[in-house]
Amino acid sequence: MTAVDTADIDDGRKPAAPTRAFSAFEWMIAGRYLRSRRRETFISVIAGFSFAGIMLGVATLIIVMAVMNGFRTELLGKILGINGHMLVQPIDQPLTDYDAVSARLQGVPEVVSAIPFVEGQALVSGPAGNFGALVRGLHESDLRRVPLIANNVRSGSLDGFDAGEGVAIGSRMAQQLGISLGDNVTIISPRGSVTPMGVTPRLKAYPVTAIFEIGMSEYDATFLFMPMEESQAYFNMDGKATGIEVYVADPDRVGAMKSMIEEAADRPTFVTDWRQRNVTFFSALEVERNVMFIILTLIVLVAALNIISGMIMLVKDKGKDIAILRTMGATRGSIMRVFLITGASIGFVGTFAGFFLGLLVCLNIESIRQFVSWLTRTELFDPTLYFLSQLPAEIDSGETITVLIMALVLSLLATVYPAWRAARLDPVEALRYE
Repeated sequence: MTAVDTADIDDGRKPAAPTRAFSAFEWMIAGRYLRSRRRETFISVIAGFSFAGIMLGVATLIIVMAVMNGFRTELLGKILGINGHMLVQPIDQPLTDYDAVSARLQGVPEVVSAIPFVEGQALVSGPAGNFGALVRGLHESDLRRVPLIANNVRSGSLDGFDAGEGVAIGSRMAQQLGISLGDNVTIISPRGSVTPMGVTPRLKAYPVTAIFEIGMSEYDATFLFMPMEESQAYFNMDGKATGIEVYVADPDRVGAMKSMIEEAADRPTFVTDWRQRNVTFFSALEVERNVMFIILTLIVLVAALNIISGMIMLVKDKGKDIAILRTMGATRGSIMRVFLITGASIGFVGTFAGFFLGLLVCLNIESIRQFVSWLTRTELFDPTLYFLSQLPAEIDSGETITVLIMALVLSLLATVYPAWRAARLDPVEALRYE
């Protein structure tokens, strides 16, 4: 134990040599205060709730932030995987030299591929109903250079895509239309043939030669791919393309590459990147992510306030013990450190317990979702509402460390005032009212 200051007790005796801060004696006393005894059950229950609050708060923060990170990453991968990183569209003149422009764009450093396409909106019809679709015409070689489509063909094949008149559709579109591989899908476009009576809608049936599933319900229900030449004929765009999708090695560098793309095109073009086309969507995700972080931080803050209340009650209950320690030679600093250790231990253990709980849930998030869905017989992550068919989770190390530091700091700050009150307790007054 440490010696009492001569300013506190001056009885003519020489004070004992002080021990170092956070000595084994202080840890021993703090450990005894953390262990409940029969008459201290209520205080122990408060400490238990504080521990559970810190643990659940940290775990919830880690899980929610990981899910939102995974949601953003998956959406970004799906959106960029099918739409490209940059879109080159013609100005003033139709894009009739798309092959030459694509070849020049392909030569730009860091450009992975440049794919010309024809695109139009149409109504697709099947036995089960009619739905709007985005029809995109591509060469077979270019379609195979889109891994999100080429690697996710669930039935059928892309072989001979250019030679035939078949189309490739998403799995959700096939389900909604009530068609399967080999069935015909009817495509109706308002821009048809020009007649003396006006423009008549164009209607044509195509066999389904491939069904793909990329895992994003919005795209699986909307996109339909047909051969380039057939799409040009269908949309009255003979020898022309709607634009060129450019895929680059690093999507975050599209801003720096924009001028090089415009120069390589060597013709009047309008170039937009994925950030401009999806600015509203990803901005909304970022705002939601930040708001969720702030809201969930309040859980940890409430748990820290529970530590304050529990520690104040502990100080009041241990008034006699504090007085005895003070008369035996414990300094105010020693008493303060004892209660700092006591309260901080709850926050420290709760924080790391929450970290391991959050990590465990994140690593098994999809299995947990499926189990809860089976148990409750409900769809917890409906693909039609959340775009993705699986619940993703991506743990960001920097973000997780920030959560841990925040929880530890709040827990430590919560113990400062109760520890200070314990250190300022007058031994004589404590013994008088005990």
